[in-house]
Amino acid sequence: MRRLAAALLLLVTLAGCSDDARDRTTDGPEKTLQVYAAASVQNAFTEIGKRFEDANDGVTVKFTFGGSSDLVAQIEQGAPADVFASADTANMDKAVKARVVGGVPQDFASNTLEIVTPPDNPAHIESLRDLTKRGAKVVVCAPEVPCGAAAARVEKAAGLTIKPVSEEQSVTDVLGKVISGEADAGLVYVTDVLGAGAKVHGVTFPESRRAVNTYPIASLRGADDETLAAYFTDYVVGPEGQSVLSTYGFQKP
Repeated sequence: MRRLAAALLLLVTLAGCSDDARDRTTDGPEKTLQVYAAASVQNAFTEIGKRFEDANDGVTVKFTFGGSSDLVAQIEQGAPADVFASADTANMDKAVKARVVGGVPQDFASNTLEIVTPPDNPAHIESLRDLTKRGAKVVVCAPEVPCGAAAARVEKAAGLTIKPVSEEQSVTDVLGKVISGEADAGLVYVTDVLGAGAKVHGVTFPESRRAVNTYPIASLRGADDETLAAYFTDYVVGPEGQSVLSTYGFQKP
């Protein structure tokens, strides 16, 4: 009888431990991944993040989006980032030289520029040359930002000089000024025009082929969970991530 009682007590104890274990695995997020990513990937990465969370119980992905150059500066100053995704290789190279990159950068997408105007295209912008028209209020990214560097390459290739009314720190800011009506036109990425839908009008131009931006991603030194950070970068360059990026208009790297 004593043996039976002891056995029953052991079973009850084990059952309690099992319940406790289940509670721990379902009681809120256990790990948070901090991803610093270029503004132009915001919509695509937000969806990728949700899919990654669904595939990995207990993981929460938090994003900080902005101009790639600003993000590098924040990371160098000690921002709590686990992963960095840049809109160009130049800013990833800066991060590598600053010794903040832990993993090997992997290219995950490419993007080209497109002219964006309000839906009614008030300045009648139909070509890259039209951005130099007198009176046209044009906004571009600052030269240190990937979209600004791409705009400069396009201008040089076309032999044109655009005189913008402002230079913004992210492609999102350029898009915002066009949508709000503060600007007649801007230079953004193809993916930004696609994402804005009926809020804008897009004008493609052949010179954009002279400035294709390649997007790299890498895990960072000092990541809270280096394995998880590396797993996320692999997820982005893998079939799931590539499928989402394609949906949002990104091309293969």
